[in-house]
Amino acid sequence: MELKRTASEIIDAVGGKENIAAATHCVTRLRFALNDESKVNKEELEKIDLVKGSFSASGQYQVVIGQGTVDKVYNELAAQAGIAHASKQETKDAAAQNLNPFQRAIKTLADIFIPILPAIVTAGLLMGINNVLTGPGIFYPDKSFVDVHPNFGDFASIINLIANTAFVFLPGLIGWAAVTRFGGSPLLGIVLGLMLVHPDLLNAWGWGAAKAEGDIPTWNLFGLEIQKVGYQGQVLPVLVASYVLARIERFLRSKIADAFQLLLVAPIALLVTGFLSFIVIGPITFTIGQWITNMFTGIFDAVPAIGGLIYGALYAPLVVTGMHHTFLPVDLQLISSTGGTFLWPILVMSNIAQGSAALAMMFLLKDEKLKGLSGTSAVSAYLGITEPAMFGVNLRFRFAFISAMIGSALAGMFITINKVLAPSIGVGGLPGFLSIVPQKWVPFFIGMAISIAVPLALTYLWGKTKARKGELA
Repeated sequence: MELKRTASEIIDAVGGKENIAAATHCVTRLRFALNDESKVNKEELEKIDLVKGSFSASGQYQVVIGQGTVDKVYNELAAQAGIAHASKQETKDAAAQNLNPFQRAIKTLADIFIPILPAIVTAGLLMGINNVLTGPGIFYPDKSFVDVHPNFGDFASIINLIANTAFVFLPGLIGWAAVTRFGGSPLLGIVLGLMLVHPDLLNAWGWGAAKAEGDIPTWNLFGLEIQKVGYQGQVLPVLVASYVLARIERFLRSKIADAFQLLLVAPIALLVTGFLSFIVIGPITFTIGQWITNMFTGIFDAVPAIGGLIYGALYAPLVVTGMHHTFLPVDLQLISSTGGTFLWPILVMSNIAQGSAALAMMFLLKDEKLKGLSGTSAVSAYLGITEPAMFGVNLRFRFAFISAMIGSALAGMFITINKVLAPSIGVGGLPGFLSIVPQKWVPFFIGMAISIAVPLALTYLWGKTKARKGELA
């Protein structure tokens, strides 16, 4: 009876069943594609006992229910609303109709990089373990663990090989995700990505040295000199090439008879895209990638304090708009070009700051439901998932969100001044130190302390002031 009542109340609060274009669910949330989000009664929705929060993102209206319960509520809701059980992709497609071109571009990047994020984060964690074993000064003065215990050397080497695989063959992962997103064959995307990092090509990380020595290998196509260079760790070349491959493949499938598609579509599509990749796409996008890298490094080298302060303050609002997805390719580009990213460590500061603000709210609030949500969402944010804390608690009480932005800005400024770098991307929370170069652990830990203490104290004191004025409700 409780599930039926909850489903009925949710349907009414989101504007009735006629306002639901499609619906699905993930591990913890109901995800709606609504015809008109202005019809949602957010206040009534969040009064429902099983609802822990709600927010709109990427054209979907999401209602936080909780693991183990959300699927039961969804089944009852689908039955009462008379809607078919939609897949996540179908709901995304329906929600995309409400997005403007800029939002659709951001959503496209998210659709490409979110599926491969677990592989990148796993690689980052494993590289962190390797950093602990091989970093000097962690366990012994001026020496690494493997220096003192050489029998662990090969053990660390194997870990490093496993960890590096996702980054060495990153174009293969992106090719799979991007070609799938653009409507092509995933297998061709994998082949395209691996083609761009073929062992016969000059390794992209050795390109700078080879250029300085004037020793870059080339192909000679009827007098046209083409650099025989791979694109390890690069993002833009495989993104553009994947789009071209998918478009060519779809065009060929529409023009070639079914009986000949197996023999003609894939070979022609790969051949044309391959030549275009090495002759045009690769060189142009590689140059653009270098410009992007130089732009960010130039800003953060010239004014590190301002760069860290602004990015630290704005990262959480970027998450609210969904624009944070645009920075993952930049992180990967920085790692590939310079050996480390200074942006990702600031992300960690922002996530921890949001968790700290939510934790402070747990001590301020009297409502047991919100109190519990504040505590659990704080733990989630400390482990890298900030949406429950931001949308369920901090944005509801704006001063908490602002306090977290201030703490994140100060922490971001501090770690940027101290040139904290991450050679890989890991868990964006308290375990994030594993992805930081060991030589920068001390300033990173100080930054973490700032991102915990400042939002916690500021939110609590600000909240107490509001409570005395009767403004905390």
